[in-house]
Amino acid sequence: MLIDSHVNLHAPQYDEDRDAVIDRAREAGVGLMVNICDRVSNFETCYGLTTHQDIWATVGTHPHEARENPDLRVADLLTLAQRPKVVGIGECGLDFHYDYSPRDIQAAVFRTHVHAARQSGLPLVVHTREADAEMWEILSNEHAKGPFTFLLHCYTSGAELAKKAAGIGAYFSVSGIATFKAAQDVRDIIADMPAERIIVETDCPYLAPIPMRGRRNEPAYVTHVYDKLAEIRGWTRQDTIARTTDAFYALFKRIPRA
Repeated sequence: MLIDSHVNLHAPQYDEDRDAVIDRAREAGVGLMVNICDRVSNFETCYGLTTHQDIWATVGTHPHEARENPDLRVADLLTLAQRPKVVGIGECGLDFHYDYSPRDIQAAVFRTHVHAARQSGLPLVVHTREADAEMWEILSNEHAKGPFTFLLHCYTSGAELAKKAAGIGAYFSVSGIATFKAAQDVRDIIADMPAERIIVETDCPYLAPIPMRGRRNEPAYVTHVYDKLAEIRGWTRQDTIARTTDAFYALFKRIPRA
């Protein structure tokens, strides 16, 4: 069974054929998907897809959307996290590439998510882009106050942040970016990630892997990410599936292992 740890199946890009996309994923061997919440105000739409037995969800607000609710409370996240198929807090974090939300608001909202992850025991799904120093400051300071489990999803930041984060227990997810010709720096970091803390994702509908690049991404394409990860690490495909499956269930503990 393959797992896609980060999908956005509630996105409008799937409004015309969502059921067909889910069917194609299953046909490709994808037996489990985690639908990632992009903002708390959109949680019900995200969570609605968990009526499918093989789809789970998270609750949180992406840094792009942090400006929508700068006063987001820990209690708001914890209340929604009580839903039976919520398995993580996020996607949250810092994105200084686009700065769609002011940086101070991004940081404040991110810390709110950290506190919710610590209190709930659920893993934190972290987005980080062009904010390595600030991301490490928050992660290290908050971790010193009390441990929490976190995933640096679709990791494309620097090697130094990856090494420091790994030192306090970070998990990492590998996406289709690993297949891009210009992403050798990403592949080099993947080669050094802790072997027992790597999982796989598509981040669909974005970042379709080669040979699908340029198309709308979908969970069925996660097979190409598994193959690239196996190549980078020198693992067999079956070993790659086994290792990343073990890591996935170690991270997302609320999901019962089949």
